[in-house]
Amino acid sequence: MDIALLQKTYRRYANHYDYLFGPILHPGRRLTVSLANTKPHQQILEVGVGTGLSLPFYRPDSRVTGIDISPEMLDKARQRVAGCNLLHVEALHEMDAEHMDFPDATFDTVVAMYVASVVPNPHRLIDEMQRVCKPGGDIILVNHFASRQPVLRKIEAMLRPLSVTLGFRPDMALESLFDAADLQRIQVINTNFLGYWKLIHYRNEASLAFAGSESQAI
Repeated sequence: MDIALLQKTYRRYANHYDYLFGPILHPGRRLTVSLANTKPHQQILEVGVGTGLSLPFYRPDSRVTGIDISPEMLDKARQRVAGCNLLHVEALHEMDAEHMDFPDATFDTVVAMYVASVVPNPHRLIDEMQRVCKPGGDIILVNHFASRQPVLRKIEAMLRPLSVTLGFRPDMALESLFDAADLQRIQVINTNFLGYWKLIHYRNEASLAFAGSESQAI
């Protein structure tokens, strides 16, 4: 997946995205936000915010920042923020999820909905999400992963050459997401239509261990 080609694909999607991927994927968005936004005044980063479909689901006392690679999708998100008076949304930035501009340990929670199979390097995405997440913070992904059903898996593999046109890899395996020793996988939950998508909830223990060693050194 190439960034320039992805931008071109989502430029085409921008005006129709809400109709194509709105209601059918809302259960995953709501579940993600319910797990990510449990405490008051949380600083939350949403990676791949798109047109901002999930932004109204956050608590009004949260502080949400969104990033996306598509300026056209971000324009839609800004219109949503203004039209719905979403005062909890602090900023929306055009930014590459694999090379974020934020300092280390900036956010209490980092979420990425329907992004892992879009970015060129999913491992780099998770590395960056972990880097900008605070000690002990939560990292939550929702994504479609390749079916374990042989017929569906074959169809997904056949669709792989159309990844750029579709805007995502249809045959991405759940096993391809690494579980680092310092990134604890809390749970995996089926969501959306027929449970065909999965939510993966991680705890950022790497930052916690690092922060502990830093404080002892001081």
